[in-house]
Amino acid sequence: MNVLHILHSVSNMDRAGVETMLMNYYRHMDRDRIQFDFLMNREKPGDYDGEIRALGGRIWISPGLSPARYPAYMAFMARLLGEHPEIRALHAHNEGMAFYALRGAQRAGLPVRIAHAHNTRFLPDYKWPLKMACKALLPLAATELCACGTDSGVFFFGKRLWRERGRLIPNAIDVQRFRYQEALRAQVRRAYGLGDAPVIGHVGRMSPQKNHRRLLRIFAACLARVPQAWLVLIGVGELEAEFRALARRLNIAERTLFLGLREDTHAWYQAMDVLLMPSLFEGLPVVGVEAQAAGLPCVFSDAVTPEALLLAQSCRLPLSAPDGVWADRIIRLCRSPLRREEGAVRVAEAGYDIVREAKRLQAWYLALTGEEETGGA
Repeated sequence: MNVLHILHSVSNMDRAGVETMLMNYYRHMDRDRIQFDFLMNREKPGDYDGEIRALGGRIWISPGLSPARYPAYMAFMARLLGEHPEIRALHAHNEGMAFYALRGAQRAGLPVRIAHAHNTRFLPDYKWPLKMACKALLPLAATELCACGTDSGVFFFGKRLWRERGRLIPNAIDVQRFRYQEALRAQVRRAYGLGDAPVIGHVGRMSPQKNHRRLLRIFAACLARVPQAWLVLIGVGELEAEFRALARRLNIAERTLFLGLREDTHAWYQAMDVLLMPSLFEGLPVVGVEAQAAGLPCVFSDAVTPEALLLAQSCRLPLSAPDGVWADRIIRLCRSPLRREEGAVRVAEAGYDIVREAKRLQAWYLALTGEEETGGA
């Protein structure tokens, strides 16, 4: 039986939401049947590159996503897919710019081309018109339309096409890795001197989308109410220096931990009391799923899909609400008695258990490529 190769088109494989979701699925594939390969559109090495190669995956670097490089990109895709007939499907995760990979695969004759939506809007930068134009072309180049949530699917493909052709692929996680552990909570808090103070956390790239400026101001309002509170920020990004400076101006720097990239986020979810995500836009955030598996209540902005609410204690607040309203809700949650050990059960019941969902995705790949019917090769 030949191994079926799925080529995933991404920016690069740094430790972020989409990339973490992909690795969750990759680790749980039967790699005697399904192998993931990766098409990167940035030359920067990714955090997951070493693990990808250790799992047997291959990495290629494209000419890049710009109009000037479009002809070179098309030629690159024709050459890559011509030289590797074992690649039987393309699964693209590049927002609107996924059109490049999908169109290249279409022109090369690859029969299975999957467009996967992960967000609900684009930042209004200089690439916005190009992204919107490419987004409109996605259904013409893709054979399958997928999304992490309904809102993302509708944004990318429209209500009619999403209803007719859409498929949800949940941002599933290893639920048992994130389940609540009281001893681990005590260990992390003791190591960082957090004591019994309220700990508000955030996990995410320090970029405009995640809205750290607002997050820091909300924490300042929390600190005015509870001076013992701590803020824990996990992640890096192009705006980190700006956010550190803002923390100093708001006089919250001494109560804020900038922890950078971490591989032990599961342990930090245990130590936190609330996860705060005032995002400007999201698909369905992986970190929200992880946090709630640890029984951690989440306070999302109303720009996050309601599908992210997996625990009764989690909530969405309007971005238009004053910082004090956010702070009052956060402090109330910090003080509320919770049965956090139930989080893992709730998240699994909601359909985010990677063991089950990886089997479903694998079966879908096999069905799309005819492998289920033929039994292989």
